[in-house]
Parts: sequence; C-alpha cells; structure tokens
Amino acid sequence: MIPDATAFGRIAAANALSDIYAMGGKPLYALNIVCFPQSLDKTLLHDILAGGSEKCAEAGAALAGGHSIYDDVIKYGLAVTGIVDTDKFYRNDSLREGDKLILTKPLGTGIITAAMREGAADGTDSAQAVASMERLNRYAAEKLAGYDISACTDVTGFGLAVHALEMAAGKLSIEIEGERLPYFGGIKRYIDEGFVTGGGRRNLQYAGARVDTQKLPVWLRELVFDPQTSGGLLIAVREDQADDLLAALCGSDPCAAVIGEVTAPQSSGIVFR
Repeated sequence: MIPDATAFGRIAAANALSDIYAMGGKPLYALNIVCFPQSLDKTLLHDILAGGSEKCAEAGAALAGGHSIYDDVIKYGLAVTGIVDTDKFYRNDSLREGDKLILTKPLGTGIITAAMREGAADGTDSAQAVASMERLNRYAAEKLAGYDISACTDVTGFGLAVHALEMAAGKLSIEIEGERLPYFGGIKRYIDEGFVTGGGRRNLQYAGARVDTQKLPVWLRELVFDPQTSGGLLIAVREDQADDLLAALCGSDPCAAVIGEVTAPQSSGIVFR
C-alpha cells in the first residue's frame, strides 16, 4: 500500500494489534503471516518483517514465529493473542443512549494512499498519514481506564460510517457532526480529483439507507465511507466524562475529537448532521 517496506511492516502490525486494544486488552504474543513473491529481492521481506517486529516490541508483545508462503502479491499481517479482564472488556455493540462518541485518529488513509500510489499526494499529507497508521492504539486505549466506557471499536476497512453502524447494532442510533470530524489536510482535493477507493464504494452500498449522509457535502460523504488502515478508536463514553477523556487522549492523539452522540432509535442507524 506504500513504497517503504519497513513502514509497511509497521503499519500492518499496528493494524493487527489494534483489535486487542479496542477490546481493552493487552497483546501477549504474535505470529507473522507472510505471502511473498519468489521473484522479489528478499531484502524487501527483511524490511517488512523488521517493521513488524518494531511494533510488536513497542506493544510489549513477543513475536513467537509465523508462517510464510510464496505468492504473486506481497501480503503481511499478524495473528495476535492478548489477555483481557472478562468483567471489564469493551464490546463493539453495547452503546448507551446519551453517550458521546470520540474518534482518536483522523480519517482519510485510504484516499491518501490511493493518491500516493499515483504519485499525486502531497509529501506532508503522506507523512502524516503514514505516521498515524504506524501509531499504536495502545496509547489511546491506556487512557480509557477509570472512565465509564459503554462500547469501543477500531475504525478500519469498513470506514467510519459502517463501523458506527455496527456499534448501533440496530438498537440505537448515532448522530455525528460532519464539521467535527478529524481528517488529513488535502483530503477534499484528492476526492475532487477522483482518488476514492473501491472499498469505499462497497461500504456505501452495504450501508444503504441505514446511514443518512444527505446533509453532508459530497466530499465528506466519500470520506466517511473511506476504508481505513490502522485507524483510530471509536469510543462511547458517558456524556459528563467526554471532555475530560478527550483532554487525556489528546496527549498522545492530538487529532482526537468528540464527533457525535448516541440517541434513541431513528429511521437511520447513523445520521450525519
């Protein structure tokens, strides 16, 4: 997805580790899963695995081995095992009416990496997106202790809109303020130039009428369905604790923002204002 092999390894590992953090858990160990073309220089493979190893070490997880095969396309990820207190772990479908929603990372990694592949992305935008994707959600997750969290998930391939829909679970609705959404600079230009993804289109088709984006400008409609890699945590917290939690989160995730609230059921599960 990006030309720097070591950064690719870091991003893939951070993405894999994220599920553990989204549940309030701690990763214990990981196994590499690698597909690599026989024709390519093995130095690339070394760099990918080195990047993944860096992130495992940062997470405090033991890299316990892995599995590799030859394939036509480079593929890399981790199978991660973690531990969590079964009385305190976070579900992704247990929202509480009145809670505020916080998103910890900016949106737009799918769009920016699409522009990067075509050589059309601004260097600053590219660097910010890569840094965000490499950053572990560990630091945001560690801030959640002591707060009344009703649900949490990490925003990845389904994009913000569909992951939020998953959280609503057909039982409640979520209202999201479009103007509060954090995103990378240059996003509107990239969307206007046609850098949108097939995954974003599939997310839109899947959501259908269950996500209401009528009040958003066209470019923001594209953004909320953009598939993310190693995206941020989407956290539901008691309303009177939201500001304090946001202040704590901004120490490690300065783009974190309160983006909406949980409401009684409406005609659409997710409503963008």
